[in-house]
Order: sequence, then C-alpha cells, then structure tokens
Amino acid sequence: MQKAFKSIRHAPDASEPKAESARDRILAFAEEAFAEHGFAATSLRAIAMRAGVPVTLIPYHFGAKLDLYRAIFRLRAPTILGQRKIGIEMANLEADLDRRLELVVRALVVPMLGLRKSGHFGAILAREIVDPANVDRGIFEEMFDPVAGLVLGALKTCLPTWSEAEIHYSYTTMLGAMMYFMGDTGRIARLSAGAADPDRNEEASQYVVDFLVAGLRNVPWNRAATRP
Repeated sequence: MQKAFKSIRHAPDASEPKAESARDRILAFAEEAFAEHGFAATSLRAIAMRAGVPVTLIPYHFGAKLDLYRAIFRLRAPTILGQRKIGIEMANLEADLDRRLELVVRALVVPMLGLRKSGHFGAILAREIVDPANVDRGIFEEMFDPVAGLVLGALKTCLPTWSEAEIHYSYTTMLGAMMYFMGDTGRIARLSAGAADPDRNEEASQYVVDFLVAGLRNVPWNRAATRP
C-alpha cells in the first residue's frame, strides 16, 4: 500500500509543463512580449499568460524581470557578436584599406540585419538602444561595448586621418541606420509599395552596406589636410 501510494504521489501531472519545456516557452514568449512592448511595459504576469505557465515559474527559473530580460540577451547576443568578431578579424587581414573598410561595415551590418529573419531579438535590440534606462541595465556596456571597441578600432585603421569625433559620429550613424531597418514593422514596404522590404534580408543588407560605405568614402568633413 505504501509503495503504491508513493508511486501515485510522484506520478507526473500531465497538465503541468516539464521544467525544461516551461523554461524554453517562457523565454520564447518573453522575447515576443519585450519586442512588442519594451522592457518597462511588459509584466511577468503577461508573459506567463502568453506562455501558459503559472507566473511563479518565472522567478523560479529566472529571478526578477530584469534577469529574464538579460537571459534573452545571453541567449541571442553571442551568435551575432561572434559573427561580428570573425568579420572584423577577416577585415583586418585585408591590406587594401578601401576594401577593408567595406569588410568592416559588412561585419557590423550583416549579422544585425540577419536578426529580422530569426525571431524578435532584432526588435528588442532596436528598443533597448534608444531606451534611456538601458544605461542602468548595463546590457550594452557588458555584452556589446567590447565588440564595438573592435569595430571602432578597425574603422580607425581604415580611416587613419580621421579624428576620434569623426570615427564615433560615423559609427553611431551606422548604428542608427541598422536599428531603423531592424525595428521596421512594415513601413518601408508600405511606402515603397513592396519595392523595398527589409525582410528580403540579403537585398536589404547589401543596400545598407553599399550606402554606408559610399558615405564613409565621400564624407565631406574628412578635413585632415586642413587641420592645424
């Protein structure tokens, strides 16, 4: 009798999600919710409702809301940052500075725009970078700034006569172009009647790379010859 009771007591409840699947589901639906509404406007209860799990499972698996938010970045960021590092390493092997510049821009742009076809993380990044509270969360400083330093260093080798201000303004301008494409919700396709669409990833990435490289090559404020 006792043995039978123990087997009944420990039998899994088919109505309750397994721990691993529940954790994965929470991550997936949290990513969707944060992409749609941003960090501040997304509640743990709303995520739990989407995921179909008790709200108490979220702190059990992740802790506070910020811990869950950071878990999404820890899951997604290494892939694009790894691609960017490899791209910069390849660019630095190119002796021709003009060609190297194109490779550096490609290493910056292509991994990011590729996020549009891989879920909601691109929209989360686009929201996070313009959210004033991102400084307090420290996600960009911890996860992205070290690789940003590699990109900035590579730009300096391509444009050796440029000032620090010119390098950083240019880098930030490129980030702005990328983030608009990543966060686009259909406006570009609507305005162009479908002629341009960021969801056509390779086409959009090539255009952005070509446009940014042309701007860097022809920017009128490269005044090295006239500086004292």
